[in-house]
Amino acid sequence: MRRMLILPIIIIYFISLAWPSDQTAWAAEAAPVARHDSPGLRLLEDMQTVIIDLAESAKPSVVNLIPLSSVPGQGRDLPAPNASGSGSGVVIDPEGHIITNNHVIGDASEIEVRFSDQSKLIARVVGKDLDTDLAVLKVTAKHPLASAQFGDSSAVRVGQWVLAVGNPFGLDRTVTLGVVSGIGRENINLSRYENFIQTDASINPGNSGGPLFNLRGEIIGINTAIINFAQGIGFAIPSNMAKHVIQQLIAQGRVTRGWLGVGIQPLTVELARKFGVNEGEGVLVNEVFEKDPAATAGIKPGDILTRIDGTVIDTPSRLSRVVAGLLPGATAKVEIVRDQQRMVLDVALIERRDHAIPASIPQTRTDVKLGLDVQDLTPSLADKFKLRENRVVLITKVEPASLAQSEGLHEGDLIKEVNRVEVGSVGEFSSAVAKVRRGETILLRVLRENRAFYVVLKSTEP
Repeated sequence: MRRMLILPIIIIYFISLAWPSDQTAWAAEAAPVARHDSPGLRLLEDMQTVIIDLAESAKPSVVNLIPLSSVPGQGRDLPAPNASGSGSGVVIDPEGHIITNNHVIGDASEIEVRFSDQSKLIARVVGKDLDTDLAVLKVTAKHPLASAQFGDSSAVRVGQWVLAVGNPFGLDRTVTLGVVSGIGRENINLSRYENFIQTDASINPGNSGGPLFNLRGEIIGINTAIINFAQGIGFAIPSNMAKHVIQQLIAQGRVTRGWLGVGIQPLTVELARKFGVNEGEGVLVNEVFEKDPAATAGIKPGDILTRIDGTVIDTPSRLSRVVAGLLPGATAKVEIVRDQQRMVLDVALIERRDHAIPASIPQTRTDVKLGLDVQDLTPSLADKFKLRENRVVLITKVEPASLAQSEGLHEGDLIKEVNRVEVGSVGEFSSAVAKVRRGETILLRVLRENRAFYVVLKSTEP
């Protein structure tokens, strides 16, 4: 709250400098001249001029976009039926490349582009990237187009002034001024790779795909979303992420990303304590996919991944972004902690691909001591549901209101390890649990739909 008050206080201070403090001067004929010549007022006007000049220089590069679809047999184009309506974009070079959000153009192959001089051109789609919600368009003009340059989003700081330009509700080239409210925003669930700049510069429907400028007129973000039920909370894709995507879309029409081949999860307080590290000191590897780069390099489940090529890894989202930012074929230096020992492994990355997720397994019943019913996983069940694992224990029941339920365990989950020891039968599971003293924690490695994660439970009496 204190920081939010700084800017109004500064403005009030300079206004006070501009306004006469002597009440006798209020009535004097010379008072208006004094006010107009005051240093404070001149400073405010200089600041205002900077914003005006910025807006005037930025607006010509911002365009209004309307996705089109052809009407069969009628020889004309109409707004695409699956498009959300008009949106914004920004010209990034004189040759006519335009960047916008993927969700602005939808499945349209042609987009009407409206410029600040009221001219119109039809753009084709150069490439789209669903994982970052970015798209690149191209128009062919008879003259070089007004364009904007990218700035360095890694230099963006909370509190700096920014200008958003777009076409909210069809109001062409609307300019709003605000500050950067936050950086590195993750888990907004807008795209696969998230590292958003948050701003209070007013963003509304139609601003999507438009630029977020710094005071030098450089693009530091691409406005992409708002929180509908809130005011002054908008998000922009950082320019450095956008540049990386744009370069590949222009060069090859698609984006290729590195793939490490691990499943990961955050280090909670309980997990960090169990693995002997500090909370947030890396991410926990809960699965290593066979024949993928991590497995080939020797990474194992239970390793704590802390750095990649010197970049600190403190959240699963950051790991995903860093690996995705590396090209297939690159060799990355991956720092891990294993059994409280640090080591660095060279990992040759391959291209990322999506993995199919099979159906979950059915329920049956038996009994064991931790608020869980379990049974052996039979070969027929493993074959029927195409499970890669057969030496596991099947959870068939989770007691209501139990700790296991509160930690998110489900019927149909598979238990692979107890306290870092593999268990392949109910007997092995019971034997491993029996070694745990009352009140101690139990580390389970669980498989769900062929994806693994770790859970810490506190043992109780049978």
